Amino acid sequence: MRYRDRLPQLQAARPFVTDGGLETTLIFHRGLDLPSFAAFDLLKDEAGTEELRGYFAPYVELARDRGTGLVLDTVTWRANPDWAAQIGYAPDELDAANRAAVALAEEIRAASEGEDTPIVINGVVGPRDDGYNPAELMSAEEAERYQARQIETFAATAADMVTAVTMTYPEEAIGIARAARAAGMPVVISFTVETDGRLPNGQPLTEAVEQVDAETGGEVTYFMINCAHPTHFEDVLDEDGPWRDRIRGLRANASAKSHAELDEAEELDEGDPGELATQHRALAPRLPEVAVLGGCCGTDARHVRAVCDAWPA
Repeated sequence: MRYRDRLPQLQAARPFVTDGGLETTLIFHRGLDLPSFAAFDLLKDEAGTEELRGYFAPYVELARDRGTGLVLDTVTWRANPDWAAQIGYAPDELDAANRAAVALAEEIRAASEGEDTPIVINGVVGPRDDGYNPAELMSAEEAERYQARQIETFAATAADMVTAVTMTYPEEAIGIARAARAAGMPVVISFTVETDGRLPNGQPLTEAVEQVDAETGGEVTYFMINCAHPTHFEDVLDEDGPWRDRIRGLRANASAKSHAELDEAEELDEGDPGELATQHRALAPRLPEVAVLGGCCGTDARHVRAVCDAWPA
C-alpha cells in the first residue's frame, strides 16, 4: 500500500516504531566498514544488502509485537552528491543507489506489512556537510538546489515521504522543505542539538522550528529531534507554545556525551536502555503529539523496545 497522501502515523493510537542507530550498529555490532559513514554503499552487493535486511528485522518484529506501524527508513543519510563523491559514486550511480534503497524498503514492506502493522517508506535526506559541526552553511536557495535531485529521485519511487535527518541549521531544512514541496512529497525535518539544547549553529531549537514554519508556510508535516540525548533537550521542552506540538518524533542517542566527545570516541557508548526509557517517559507529558519513536547513535533494537514500552499508551 502507498501512504503518500495519508501518513498513518499521524492518526495512530500509539506511536509508530522506527529504527535505531543504523551506522553505529553496522560498524560496532556487525563489524562492517562504512566508508564516510555511508550505509547505502552496502547496497552494491547482495552480501551488504542481506546485512541491511538483518538490521531492520528486529524493528519489524517490534512493531508487530506492539501492534503498531513502522516508519521504515531508507539507508540514504549519506546518499547526497558531496558525500557520495568521496567514495567514488558518479551522479547517475548515486541516483541508482537511492532507488535501490527504496527497493529494499519495498521488499521489506511486501514481506512484513500486516493490517495492524502498516509500513511507511521514508526517504532519508542527510546534511550536505558534517552532521555535528558543519564547516560551510548554505542559504535556503542553495540547499533547495543541492538537495532537490535526491528528493526528486524519491518522488519517482514508492517512497511515501522524506525526512531530513540531523539538520544543524534552519536554512538547509528550509531548502529541503521547499524541494520536497516542489516534488509533491510530504516532508519531516529532524534537528539535532548540542548539550545546551541549541542547534550546532547556536540557535535555540524553538526559534529554528518557528523559522522553518514561517519561511515554508507551515509545509513541514512535523518536526523531530535526533542525535542528541534526552538530557540535552529536556529543559528546552519546558518552553511552552505551539512549536512544541510540532515535535512529533524522537530519535535520541544512547550516550549523554557531547557531539565532540562522540567524534573522538573509539568505542561505542551504548548507555543504558532502561535509563534511556525512563528519561523518555519523563518527556512524554510535554510531547503529547509524538507519533514516531526510535533511536540514533549507539542505540539498537534493545533501546528502541525499551523506549516504546516506557512511552505512555
